[in-house]
Amino acid sequence: MSRALMVIDVQNEYFTGALPISHPVGHLDAVLRVMDAAAAARVPTIVVRHAQPDPESPVFRLGSPAWELHPALADRPHDLLLDKQLPGCFTNTNLDEWLKAAGIDTVTIAGYMTQVCCDTTARQAMHLGYKVEFLNDATGTLAVTNAAGSVTAEELHRSVLVAQQMFFSEVLDSTAWVERLSP
Repeated sequence: MSRALMVIDVQNEYFTGALPISHPVGHLDAVLRVMDAAAAARVPTIVVRHAQPDPESPVFRLGSPAWELHPALADRPHDLLLDKQLPGCFTNTNLDEWLKAAGIDTVTIAGYMTQVCCDTTARQAMHLGYKVEFLNDATGTLAVTNAAGSVTAEELHRSVLVAQQMFFSEVLDSTAWVERLSP
């Protein structure tokens, strides 16, 4: 098995911007722990950054402070910085080609938001033939209220994880994932 860690959208928008991630507790520490473990084990790491090119966008406005990577992540080693404009990391990017050229057959999902970019990317990866590992404590979300109703962050996170485990991904925590990296 040859895996790559995907760290999706760990940007200031989710910490000091309009969309503060609230669940699970310790999500950023878990993301940083798996990044450090991947670097130590020489597992390729892909850092993904979302942008809205519209200069009037209220979130992820390209070039804004909220668009920038979280400072704790910005200086950590990575093999590819991938910019995207849609939820799926494979859409309109060279990700699939990069993974294939590197001989990767398994992608590990960490980052934000569980129900949007992480879920979409995991589904795309599975459709493209990759095995997917979805880290339940290194992904995160927030409570949502919209015209369809309301859901707590915990309920939303859990429901996506259950759906992922049902068919698309193997859901596991960061501790178990780091243990897999040991020879």
